[in-house]
Amino acid sequence: MEKVYDEINKRLIIFEEQATPEYWDKHWFTDGFIERVKRGKNNRFIKKYTTKYLKPGAKILEGGCGIGRNVYALSQWGYEVYGVDFAKKTVEKLEREFPDLKISMQDVRKLEFADGFFDGYWSLGVIEHFWEGYNEILNEVKRVIKPGGYLFLTFPYLSPLRKFKVKLGIYELFENNPKVEDFYQFILDLEKVRGNVEKYGFKLILKRPFAATKCIKDEISLLKPILQRIYDSQSILARGIKFSNSILFAKLAGHSILLVFRKL
Repeated sequence: MEKVYDEINKRLIIFEEQATPEYWDKHWFTDGFIERVKRGKNNRFIKKYTTKYLKPGAKILEGGCGIGRNVYALSQWGYEVYGVDFAKKTVEKLEREFPDLKISMQDVRKLEFADGFFDGYWSLGVIEHFWEGYNEILNEVKRVIKPGGYLFLTFPYLSPLRKFKVKLGIYELFENNPKVEDFYQFILDLEKVRGNVEKYGFKLILKRPFAATKCIKDEISLLKPILQRIYDSQSILARGIKFSNSILFAKLAGHSILLVFRKL
């Protein structure tokens, strides 16, 4: 993995493996597929913020739904939920294994839903994977969410820890010679994303950084060996440490951030 800093656009660029549909099919096709989908109903994060703003029965879209675990969970909690993804084999497997879920193969930049069809839209770690930017995604988000509806947006961001490393000149600088075939994702600037979304007629109403364990292990090399084991583990102890880290260190070193917007 190569990580470089783009001074002009105030973002980190990760070169590793291009996030194509084939990449995601390979990423999602692991053992325990069905069980992993069903475990989505244990996701307190999704439930907490969805129920805070939307009542059961509301129409919700997850753009870039992956293996559909959040679609499954939201449907279990009483929402009318739809999911779209462009990973063909993953969508086909979901259609076979979970035929009652409203999941289809679509591009989040060209959705097939009517204007104002949804009360809410979840986008979890999607916008950062497009080299050409995410304006086409936002244009569709604006179109399909009804006035007064909500956008729940997460992405990896420049936390205070990462900004401190930028000031120290620790990251190699981007020299405008992109290896697009190796581009994986951006780590984005919070205020730039906020400003871009608000241009599309949204107002920010909540922000919450999270996933501190991942950021700390990725950015502080001395701590990576032990934190990597904790990050990969699903033991009760490991989950407790990750939860504690999020409470104690998220504002300083969250890997990602949740922004909740309301459409005006």
